[in-house]
Amino acid sequence: MFSLEPSEEQKMIQETAHSFAAEQMRSLARECDEKGTIPEELLASAWELGLVSAVVPEDYGGTGMERNAVTGTLVVEELAWGDLSCAMAMMAPALFAYPILTMGSDEQKKQFLPLVCDARPPKVTAAVMEPVMNFDLSTLACTARKKGSGYVLSGKKCLVPMASTAETFLIYAAIDGKRGYENVCGFVVQRGQHGLSVGEREKNMGLASLDTVALELSDVQVGGNAVLGGDKGCDFARLMSYSRVALCAMAVGVARAANEYARDYAKERIAFGEPIAHKQAISFMIAEGYIEIESARLLAMEAAWRLDAGLDAFKEAYLAKLFADQMVVRITDDAVQTLGGHGYIREHPVEMWLRNGRGFTTFEGMAMV
Repeated sequence: MFSLEPSEEQKMIQETAHSFAAEQMRSLARECDEKGTIPEELLASAWELGLVSAVVPEDYGGTGMERNAVTGTLVVEELAWGDLSCAMAMMAPALFAYPILTMGSDEQKKQFLPLVCDARPPKVTAAVMEPVMNFDLSTLACTARKKGSGYVLSGKKCLVPMASTAETFLIYAAIDGKRGYENVCGFVVQRGQHGLSVGEREKNMGLASLDTVALELSDVQVGGNAVLGGDKGCDFARLMSYSRVALCAMAVGVARAANEYARDYAKERIAFGEPIAHKQAISFMIAEGYIEIESARLLAMEAAWRLDAGLDAFKEAYLAKLFADQMVVRITDDAVQTLGGHGYIREHPVEMWLRNGRGFTTFEGMAMV
């Protein structure tokens, strides 16, 4: 069974991520949300920590640290605790790099992994989500039709992180429109390729500072060398398990931020001569929220441990995300309730966390550990 005690190295990495989130992300989160943009300096500072590039082998310019999903969950939880939009922006290159690292062909690794080890964040991302009702990862509407030695891609994508400036995309599509995770492949598509249209920036309820856009593919032709993994393809279900673990951990980070803020507010807010934390309705709500946060973290850790052990983690990752999706909405809403009228105004961050937390029931494939 997996250990609940992080190693010394994991503790150090977690502390580094927490310090960065507390010292640099928290102070800018509201400003970023209001202005709808993230300073390039902040993204560059995060990139210097090597949270993505560290796991790239030395042959490709990285430090060769072993990729570890448990460590990844610790990191992204702390970053999301700082700010979800910034966290997703900072980790967007992983959406491209990690699938290439674990499932890419030798040629793809040689071509693309050095980009991830540059001094500046690489302009790469991945497209999973689609603008359809009841979006299902096993039934992608974006299709890849075989043509000669390559494929023709058609369809639409949405909520693609950092896509406005991306130069290279990893786009997932269903082969001949067939259902099932086993029929989904990733395709490397370059910006400017004929038939690829990058839309205007989307206006979302949450993630106000994160650059997300829609893509439209109209008979985009790619060669066989653009297929993630080449002839053997990729294990899309496993990739999405890595993604679901990441999203679960991020939901924990957002919920934790809201729960802690509500707790501290309740201790300081005086009503009828005593702190409102003395009221059972408030204290029980905060305590129950804490229990749910710990539960979601354990679910994420179990799924991450299974991934690191080379075991199938599809069920565990799915259940972890499903629980976290519901948990983060409840707890961020409870934080707004705890603050009362103050929770609804922008003077306090809980309304922002509620808007961001509400999106997790929709998010798929927007983060990866």
